[in-house]
Amino acid sequence: MANLKSYLSALLYILFPDNCLACGGVIEEEEDSICSICRFSLAKTNFHLDDKNIVAQKFWGRTKLNYAISYLFFRKEGDVQNLLHGLKYNNQPQVGEILGNWYAQELMDNDFYKNFDIIIPVPMHPKKLKKRGYNQSAYFGKGLAEIWKIPQLENGIKKLSNTLSQTKKSRQERYDNMKAGFEITDLEAIKNKNILLVDDVITTGATLEACANLLLKGGAKTVSIATIAAAQS
Repeated sequence: MANLKSYLSALLYILFPDNCLACGGVIEEEEDSICSICRFSLAKTNFHLDDKNIVAQKFWGRTKLNYAISYLFFRKEGDVQNLLHGLKYNNQPQVGEILGNWYAQELMDNDFYKNFDIIIPVPMHPKKLKKRGYNQSAYFGKGLAEIWKIPQLENGIKKLSNTLSQTKKSRQERYDNMKAGFEITDLEAIKNKNILLVDDVITTGATLEACANLLLKGGAKTVSIATIAAAQS
């Protein structure tokens, strides 16, 4: 029976092969959503090795962060854009979890993960969450948490207002639009904790800044941020 199932599985794969969510090519049966070629050619930042990286610089003089890092560089028309588009708009939450797993494994090498007690994802407004069906940032956090064996407080921050598009706003306008729009759901859970705040992509950093300041005012010991990707200027 086991041999028959294995044969049928192989036959189905031949007839209906899976495609890489980054490049669109056919992936091997043992690969998970992203082909090995794309995995090892992703544009990694290595920001965890540089405390003066371009993400950290966005927050200088604005909020006190322990670390500010991103896994990948975001480039238009590239594989990372394809992955993030699938994660946010094509019902492919597994992308976030896979990338979280991979990044967590890289950060295990120098015990970087030991700087964090809790992971908290940037929240979505309930209406947007209901429409999409999941918080893509929480899936990235889940991938990190699985490898590091630390908890993720998925609803640690609640978004109160459904803000309008930030696309044409300046950084200060974005921050002013965001700072009153969040609430900590459990102050005791974050008190004196080293928190890693996670999101999918960082552009101006206004949303992360608002959430980080909220956590610090709420009693967090330290706040760091990690995103899947950082937009290149």
